[in-house]
Amino acid sequence: MKFGGINVQISKNATIGKNVRIGDNTVIYNNVTIGDDSVIANNCIIGEPIATYYSSEDYQNATTIIGKNALIRSHAIIYAGVTIGDGFQTGHRVTIREESVIGDQCGIGTNCDLQGFLTVGNHCHLHSEVHLCQYSKLGDFVFIYPSVILANDKHPPTTTAKGPSIGSYAQVGIQSSLIGDIRIGENCLVAAQSLVTKDFDDFSFILGSPAKLKGDVRNLLSDDGKPLYPWKERFSRGMPWSTES
Repeated sequence: MKFGGINVQISKNATIGKNVRIGDNTVIYNNVTIGDDSVIANNCIIGEPIATYYSSEDYQNATTIIGKNALIRSHAIIYAGVTIGDGFQTGHRVTIREESVIGDQCGIGTNCDLQGFLTVGNHCHLHSEVHLCQYSKLGDFVFIYPSVILANDKHPPTTTAKGPSIGSYAQVGIQSSLIGDIRIGENCLVAAQSLVTKDFDDFSFILGSPAKLKGDVRNLLSDDGKPLYPWKERFSRGMPWSTES
């Protein structure tokens, strides 16, 4: 990839690793660390100041960390105070607000909006147009498909919002909404267009609006009669347990 070096602004207080490539019109603010072999594409902002920057004379940017081997595509905005592990990738026009912690080998799709103060585990993948509210919590290997919304308030407005929690290996289907301080257990499947407003245990098959328990995902079979879940036993592409060369 060739960048033109046009209008690139990098703070003297930023730490840029080895072999990092930075695209045109990109701004890297104070107290940003970018790991080795990363690519920050055109028109990105890394370490965007939070709201108090505009009202406080004593404002200091919180530390922002992006691990090694990142690929951050154009028009991404990552706020100050975000910590991201190794192998991170984004689509275009991604926003990640302050105080977010994201693990290793995660992917965030085009037009995703992560509203801050949230936690995302390792090997999580968000498809396009996903919205994660403040205080959301994702375990490891959580897959969230297009146009899913996590919201932190069942009865807006409120000053005590708490976000949904999704357990490891869970799958959330397209256009679903999870609202409030609820917990989705490990290895769950939330079917497309479901509206979830209550807790569900591990291995739940969740479907409907409002969502109800439809059974145990371990009883779901493919057309040839083989178990579909836990999905780890039938899917390995890009996963640590893959045997593909």
